[in-house]
Amino acid sequence: MTFRVGLLGTGNISDTHARAARETSDVEIVAYFGRDAEKAERLASKYGGNAYRDIDGFLDHRPMDAVLIGTPSGLHAEHGIAAAQRGLHVLVEKPLDVTTEHADALIAECEHAAVTVGVFFQDRTAPDLVWLRRMIHAGALGELFLVSAQVKWYRAPGYYEGSRWRGTWALDGGGALMNQGIHTVDLLLWLLGDVRRVHAATRTALHRIEVEDTAVACLEFVNGAVGTLEVATSAYPGFARRVELTGSAGTVIVEHDRVVAVVLQNSPPEAPPRDEGNANASAASPVVSDPRGHRRVLEDFIHAVREGERPLCDGHDGRRSVELVEAIYRAAGSGDAVTLRETADPARR
Repeated sequence: MTFRVGLLGTGNISDTHARAARETSDVEIVAYFGRDAEKAERLASKYGGNAYRDIDGFLDHRPMDAVLIGTPSGLHAEHGIAAAQRGLHVLVEKPLDVTTEHADALIAECEHAAVTVGVFFQDRTAPDLVWLRRMIHAGALGELFLVSAQVKWYRAPGYYEGSRWRGTWALDGGGALMNQGIHTVDLLLWLLGDVRRVHAATRTALHRIEVEDTAVACLEFVNGAVGTLEVATSAYPGFARRVELTGSAGTVIVEHDRVVAVVLQNSPPEAPPRDEGNANASAASPVVSDPRGHRRVLEDFIHAVREGERPLCDGHDGRRSVELVEAIYRAAGSGDAVTLRETADPARR
């Protein structure tokens, strides 16, 4: 019953994928490929398996059940399609890709090949956030009408200057919003459902990059709620993400991935878990040192593959955050509101 995976990519996030795989029962890493052959060799030496110098050799390695993709975001669909064409399941680091056009191509190829595609959105596995979603669905907050989300992080200039792809339209798909903010975009969609219309403004306030390092959006949700989203990599020294959800029965506040305040008219059906949250210093560092969230996503993905079920975030669900970020960029570029949809998709969960 061993599930064998290959790592496509050799950057910081691929090391996180390797540690997550190593901590998952009955998972073996069997192959590595990345643009930097020396890094691939180091990963193979550290975690076991074979390092390849060409992608075709990597994809043809057998036995192998799935690839975990940690290459630059703008290459996710290209690499995922190549894997699907070899009959391999595909688990992609966020975002699914940087355009809905590329995301759609990846989804279509995976469906044609009858393989599973999923996205690493580890907020969906955080115990406190799972509890919060359950409380929303149970009606503990009443009718949700207001949300505020702040991702006021900081990245030093070297974060962009030392990379060929970060902060570029082609490979990063944007700046703070598409890269750092995408987790919170997905979280809002997961908790509140589809967005109907957006207004937005973006700035390149601090860094010498071609994309934004500061973004603000006003979101109108299909369910009638309204909200604001602030995302930055320009906010020194970097602050914990904060999300405030208010409904007719009270408010819940989240910092990082933990519920820090529950102020409701009536006690919730169950108390929030006493989870310490992950230990990642995301507000000021791109390094994901705590692999537990990735491990939980991988465990869910393997279960989905084996049971023929949908993973926690499949391709269609992962596409939603890309679609919303694209709409925010269009709204910021035009200065006008952008409408996505008038009614919720009943297939969304």
